[in-house]
Amino acid sequence: MSDDSRSSQAQSSVAAVIPAAGRGVRLGPGAPKALRALNGTPMLIHAIRALAASRAVSLVVVVAPPDGAAEVKTLLDAHALPDRTDFLVVPGGDSRQESVKLGLDALPPGHDIVLVHDAARPLVPVDTVDAVIEAVRDGAPAVVPALPLADTVKEVEPAAHPGDPEPVVATPERARLRAVQTPQGFDRATLVRAHETVTDNVTDDASMVEQLGLTVVVVPGHEEAFKVTRPLDLVLAEAVLARRRLNDGF
Repeated sequence: MSDDSRSSQAQSSVAAVIPAAGRGVRLGPGAPKALRALNGTPMLIHAIRALAASRAVSLVVVVAPPDGAAEVKTLLDAHALPDRTDFLVVPGGDSRQESVKLGLDALPPGHDIVLVHDAARPLVPVDTVDAVIEAVRDGAPAVVPALPLADTVKEVEPAAHPGDPEPVVATPERARLRAVQTPQGFDRATLVRAHETVTDNVTDDASMVEQLGLTVVVVPGHEEAFKVTRPLDLVLAEAVLARRRLNDGF
C-alpha cells in the first residue's frame, strides 16, 4: 500500500456488519440466538454496544433474520445506543455468507474499513476492536483477533456414527495454531471482491480473503470475546458481566 492510500485509510471511517440472522440451535428452542437475553438485555444489543464503544466505528449495520428486520429495528429503538454512531437494519439471507454480503451491499460510500462481528460474541472489549482497526489502517487487507490454544488439538478421522471412537490422524503443533475470534477487519474493497468471487461455504470472512491469495494477519484476541453457543456459555457471560459491574461500579 502506498503512503497516500495508507494516509487516506487512516482518515476513513469504519463500518461494522453484524450478521444476526442465525437461529442458534445449540442453545435450544426459542428466540434466535442474537436475541437471547444476557443479564436482561439481548446479546445483539451487547454486541452492538461493544463495537460502538470504539470511537472509530461510525456505522453499525445489523443483518436481521429475513422476516425479522422490523422486530430488530424496534429492539434497537428500545435500547440506549451511542448518539455518535449510526445504525442500520437490513434483512439477511439463508446463510451467514449471504447475510454478510447483504450487509456489505447496504453500506454507503465513505466507509473504507469494514468490521464483521458475530452477534454471539457480545462481550468483546473495545481494545480488541481498536487493535483490529489499527492493523487494517496500517495496511493489512484482512485482520483477525485470535488466541493461542490452551488444549492440545488432534486431527481425527470422523466417525461414521456420532459417539463412536475416532482414530487420530495427526497432532498439529499447538504453537502454530490460533483460535480465531471477531470482529474481523477488512479493507472494504478486498472484502467486497472476496464475496463476489468466493462461492465456497466458508466459516469466516477471513477464509474468503485467504482464497484470493492475500495475507490475513492475526492480532491478539481477548478471553472475554468468546462465542456464546451453548447454555454454559451464557452462565460464563453472566459471570463476566457481573465482574465488570463490580469493577466498573455500575
